[in-house]
Amino acid sequence: MLDYIFSLDFVYAVIRMGTPLLFVGMAAVIGAKADILCIAYEGMMLFAALGGVVGSAYSQSLFVGMIIGLLCGLVIAIIFAYFVLYLDTKPLLTGLALNTLGTGGTVYVVYLLTGMKLDTSSLHSLRFPAVHIPIIKDIPIIGGLISGHNLLSYIAFIMVIVVWYLVFRTRLGLRIRAVGENPGAAASVGINVKRTKFLAMMISGLIASMGGLFMSMAYMPYFTNNMTAGRGFIGIAAQNLGRGNPFFTMIYTLIFGAAMAIGNTAQAYRLPSQFASMMPYLITLIGLVIIGSRNKKTKN
Repeated sequence: MLDYIFSLDFVYAVIRMGTPLLFVGMAAVIGAKADILCIAYEGMMLFAALGGVVGSAYSQSLFVGMIIGLLCGLVIAIIFAYFVLYLDTKPLLTGLALNTLGTGGTVYVVYLLTGMKLDTSSLHSLRFPAVHIPIIKDIPIIGGLISGHNLLSYIAFIMVIVVWYLVFRTRLGLRIRAVGENPGAAASVGINVKRTKFLAMMISGLIASMGGLFMSMAYMPYFTNNMTAGRGFIGIAAQNLGRGNPFFTMIYTLIFGAAMAIGNTAQAYRLPSQFASMMPYLITLIGLVIIGSRNKKTKN
């Protein structure tokens, strides 16, 4: 196990496991800055994952599949934002409903298209390619660490910088933070609070949908039932542990990715498969307990 942890294969596994968490973590950062309690990222990811597979299978175009996947995830984000911001429904209940819709609705669509309820392996969908960086790929050790990852993994790390710049260096980011911290003050200077929060939710939904695309078009070559397996909630936990900072959130998503990689490897040592499933959630709970204890001491 130790030999594996200190190998390049482990680094690849951590990045592979951490990529969808990183997308959801960045989406949660924007949602948190706008003070939107959104747990519907699971539903967004599932619909985006299925939309990308179906779109690429029927068009045989990776770009078309990506656009359709993003639009499917965006529809869920629009529904959530409309119900919460304009119909004043409870964010928690709305998110749970949309996640349930994602779990059951995607299976129903898969059955209509393929006649099966488990996956879309019968559809000839496309995958995002691995990127081998010229020159760098030939450098010992460094080349193995940096080169050869999936295209969406590189986009995920770039997204960290993009989200940081958007939130802290743009006028839109200032407005998002303003409506999140003090909507009354923001409204007093002419900022449309609901419109700004709605826009923040759209951006957040698109980023989360990228995580769904990774699951079905990079992590696996097809869509399977409930393939996100709670990654949306883990991404939200990473954002909470990172306290809304994109770079700290990235660190926690990689820690959770490492926990998943170790859990999966443990199965090779005849440990129960439930151990692999338990690891990321166990690490999440431990992290939340630590952060909660620190916050309690600070308040006291």
